[in-house]
Amino acid sequence: MTSLETIPLFRILEANELQALRGIAQERQYAAGQEIFREGDPGDGVFFVESGLVEITAGSSSRIFSRLGPGEFFGEMAVIEHQPRSATASAAEATQVIFLPREEMLGVIERSPGLAFGLLKHVSHRLREFNRLHVQELVQAESLALIGRFAQGIVHDVKNPLSIISMSAEMLNMTRIDPAIRAKAQGRIRKQVDRISDMVSDILIFTQRADRGAELKLGDYGAFVLDLIGDLRAETEVKSVQVELVEPPPKVEARFEARRLSRVFFNLTHNAADAMPEGGRIFVRLEIRGLDVVTEIEDTGPGLPKAVADKLFQPFTTHGKKHGTGLGLSICKRIVEDHGGRITARSEPGRGAIFSFTLPLPK
Repeated sequence: MTSLETIPLFRILEANELQALRGIAQERQYAAGQEIFREGDPGDGVFFVESGLVEITAGSSSRIFSRLGPGEFFGEMAVIEHQPRSATASAAEATQVIFLPREEMLGVIERSPGLAFGLLKHVSHRLREFNRLHVQELVQAESLALIGRFAQGIVHDVKNPLSIISMSAEMLNMTRIDPAIRAKAQGRIRKQVDRISDMVSDILIFTQRADRGAELKLGDYGAFVLDLIGDLRAETEVKSVQVELVEPPPKVEARFEARRLSRVFFNLTHNAADAMPEGGRIFVRLEIRGLDVVTEIEDTGPGLPKAVADKLFQPFTTHGKKHGTGLGLSICKRIVEDHGGRITARSEPGRGAIFSFTLPLPK
C-alpha cells in the first residue's frame, strides 16, 4: 500500500505541508472494470494510486494509452487547466486511490515551489511520451498507406504490358493471319514479358538499396531509339496518345544498357500519357550538345509547376496521377545516373512537360 509520504512527488514536502495534504485527501476504492472518471467529465482533482492498476484510454476505440500502478498519479491536467477530462480512467483490477480536490491541491502547489516544479517535470515527461506514441502511430499508419500506394503503383505499371500481351495473343488466334504479322505479335509478347521481368528486377534493386552499376556497351544510340519507338507507340495508342519522333535520330554511338534504358523511355511516355487523359501527342527528340547526346520527351499536357518539377525525382513523389508512388521517376534517375548522365524536368509557356536526360559521348 502506497501512502502520501512514499509518493515521489511529495517527498520534498515539509511535515506541515504533508499534514495539509492529509487533511484534504480522500481515499476511494474501485472494483475491477469500474470507471474512475470518463472523458468529458469535469476536471475536479488529481488521483494517486495506492494499490491496484489504472488504465487510461481515449477516443471511441478505447485504446489504452498508459497503465499506472502504486505511487503514480493521473488527472493532473485538470488541476493545471481546469478543463473537462481528456481521457477515461478505469480500474483494471481492484484499485484504491487517493483523491485530492483541485482547489485544495492548487493551494498546496502555490505554497510549495518544489512541488510545482516536480509536477511540471512530470507533465512535461508525460507529454513527451504521448508525442512519441503519437508519432509512432502516424509513422506506422503512413508506412501502411505507403505500402498500399507502392503495391497499387506496381499493379498499374504491370497492367500496360499485360494489355499489349493480351491484344497480341488475340491477334495470334485470328485465322488466316499473315506470317509477318504473326511474327510481329510473337515478338511483342516476348518483349512485354521481358519488360515485366525487368520491372520486377528494378523494383527489387530499388527496395534493397543495392548498388548496381549499369552494364554499358558501346552501340548506335539513334538506332536503339528508332527501334524502341514502335513499342512506345503500341502502348500509348490505346490511350489515344501519339508518339512522334520529331526528326530522324542522328547516328551517334554511346555507351548504354539497352534493357534498363528502355525502362526510362517507357516510364516517361507512360507518365506523359497519364497526364493527357483526353489524348494528345508525345514528341521525342535526340540531339548532340557538346559532350552529351540529349534525349527530350515532351507532351502536350498541362505541364509542371516549378515547385513540383524540383521534387519529382524524389522517391514516392507523384503529381497529377491517381495511381503510382513516384517510384518510376526515381528509378529513371538512378538508371540515367548509372549511365553517367543526368535527368531534369521543366515546363515552358505554351508547352507541356519536358523531360530531358543526357548520356555522355564516348571519349
